[in-house]
Amino acid sequence: SIDERGRIYFTDPRYLGWEAIEQAGVAAYRLDPDGSVHRVAADCGKCNGILVSPDQTKMYIVSNDNGWWEFQKLHEGEKTLAGTHALFVYDLAPDGTLSNRRFFKDYSKDRTPPCSGPDGVVADSEGNLWVVERCEHRPGVTVYSPAGTELAHISTGKELPTNVGFGRGEDSNLLYLTSGKSVYRIRVGKKGYQLP
Repeated sequence: SIDERGRIYFTDPRYLGWEAIEQAGVAAYRLDPDGSVHRVAADCGKCNGILVSPDQTKMYIVSNDNGWWEFQKLHEGEKTLAGTHALFVYDLAPDGTLSNRRFFKDYSKDRTPPCSGPDGVVADSEGNLWVVERCEHRPGVTVYSPAGTELAHISTGKELPTNVGFGRGEDSNLLYLTSGKSVYRIRVGKKGYQLP
């Protein structure tokens, strides 16, 4: 995600692989225009999707934590441990630092039916969040107001979605959605947030 000052925010999750992990843990980072990199959050679980709010005062970070660092090493019959599946919200200061982490939505509380949690997240021009939800009983994109009220849901049938984004310019009301084996495009009644 990019803020209006040109700073790039990104996450560094680890889901697959046997390679040594060079960082102290999974975190969210900020790349400043001068090329310097700063860790801004290390308390975001297995950080994945990240979004600066359109008003530049909040940072949303997805934790999609399968509970294991090397889950490919599981033996037959073993199950993964449930980690934190959540969408966190932080206060974003003008200097690009984060504080006051809290749950925007905690997917870990309800394991019946199972939910593999959120993944990608994007905002429309009104500040509503369009959150990819990999919940096996209701996969798709759910739209939430900035206050956390569910406004709409777009189903992906049985496919578990992975990410979401809006088109640009005249097509800023086109929503693109990826899943394990498909790419969807749908025209919606809102325009995606665009940097000025």
